[in-house]
Order: sequence, then structure tokens, then C-alpha cells
Amino acid sequence: MDTFATLIPLLLMFVLFYFLLIRPQQKRQKAVQHMQNELQKGDKIVTIGGLHGFIDAIEEGTIVVKCGDGSRLTYDRNAVREVIKA
Repeated sequence: MDTFATLIPLLLMFVLFYFLLIRPQQKRQKAVQHMQNELQKGDKIVTIGGLHGFIDAIEEGTIVVKCGDGSRLTYDRNAVREVIKA
């Protein structure tokens, strides 16, 4: 009975960590992955470096971003932080 009583706090702590830390992080990662897979030409985006621009072309692992002055920069798809909805 003493062994079971010592395992209860440990088990409770694991369940608490799961619902407060692990599960929300997995949901966030899934949402970011879904957003990056749904990128389309013409979307206005912000990169993780803070660059604002429009997607000019999409390739398998990279995107070409058209900036304000007309220059085109190639980024990895994972560099997109968010898609801005108008």
C-alpha cells in the first residue's frame, strides 16, 4: 500500500504536465504544419525573421517571396511564421 501511495503524486504530476505542457505544444505544432502545407501563391505572409511579403512561387520545400520593392527572395517553407488574412 505504501508503494501505491508514493506513485500517486508521481502519476498525478505526469498527467498535469501532459495537459499543461505537452498537449498544447503538439496542437500548436500541428496547426503550424497545416498552415505551412496550405500556402498558396499570392498569400501575404510574415517570415520568422519579420519579412513581410507575398508568395510569388511555391516549390516542394521552398517558396519565393516578393517584397515591397519588387525583389524576390527564396525561403524555406518552415520560415513562414504566419499568413496574414486581409
